[in-house]
Amino acid sequence: MLYESFRFAFQALVEHKLRTFLSVLGITIGIFSIISVFTLVDSIRNNIDKSISSLGEQVVYIQKWPWEFTGDFPWWSYMNRPVTRYQELALVRERSKLAEAVAFLIQVNVTLKYGSNSAEDVSLSAVSEGYDKIKTFEVADGRYFTESELRSGKNFVLIGAEVASALFGNQSPVGRKVIIRGEKLEIIGVFKREGQNIIDLGLDKAAMIPVNYARNRIAVNSDNVNPHILVKARSGVSNEMLKDELMGIMRSIRRLAPRERENFALNETKLISKGFDQLKQVLYLTGGIIGFFSVLVGGFGIANIMFVSVKERTHIIGIQKSLGAKRYFVLFEFLSESVLLSIIGGVIGI
Repeated sequence: MLYESFRFAFQALVEHKLRTFLSVLGITIGIFSIISVFTLVDSIRNNIDKSISSLGEQVVYIQKWPWEFTGDFPWWSYMNRPVTRYQELALVRERSKLAEAVAFLIQVNVTLKYGSNSAEDVSLSAVSEGYDKIKTFEVADGRYFTESELRSGKNFVLIGAEVASALFGNQSPVGRKVIIRGEKLEIIGVFKREGQNIIDLGLDKAAMIPVNYARNRIAVNSDNVNPHILVKARSGVSNEMLKDELMGIMRSIRRLAPRERENFALNETKLISKGFDQLKQVLYLTGGIIGFFSVLVGGFGIANIMFVSVKERTHIIGIQKSLGAKRYFVLFEFLSESVLLSIIGGVIGI
């Protein structure tokens, strides 16, 4: 019975090629849509998670502006806050008992030049010692700064893969000198290519110099360069414990009275993740709706085709029943046809 049912079903599919093609096309589009949408959603989610993780786990950012606004604090009060100052770095490093590493960071967009070549709109980061223990990155060519180079403020620079390609093509840039804001800096390393990410936190189009070199050329305590202190917790220390300690340290450094509000923000990467969680939910919901209706349309297509098949083969069904075929045999024949259509469409869609 199984063999006969599938043989009849296959024969019917071959005899009505156009109808079979249109039915298979509906299922193919439905399955393809589901897989495509959820693959895209997973790719976006993984990209976001990878970008956020590159900021460093168990890291607290001491900044002027919070990454999340509560709504009960007027925005102009944030404007009046002082920026995080470089001088506060040493005090935080000295007083914190729960920190594994503490670093200072500023960022500004610049143009790098080498001969007639230039790389515009490069994100230049000026960092202090300890930054490499907090931020996750790899140096593909050359090396990172030494502690003494960071402390003394040597005129060294690391550049991203896109910057290196724009300035030097396929040549190694290590040992060559580039011009940044009229100053010559020697390239000592090139960051490993990371690829694009959604929240634009990569190092491909970036450069890095010691903050002690930048201090004499850039106003590091200015709103324009987004100064902040990064603090990474020791192993076994939670972010909440670290934030509690930093809250007391910063209030002491800023000499705030017990009833005064904080004039600084303690940010952490989970705030970014929290913001993107809603986006992920919307993407999954949208993908699910698109996929559901795609399969639903394909399913209705097959149901309609089966209805037509039954109507046009009524006389064949009568002959089969007169020869002793049972109802379940006829039912199984048409079910076999619909299953074959679904499997073929599904395989092509996958």
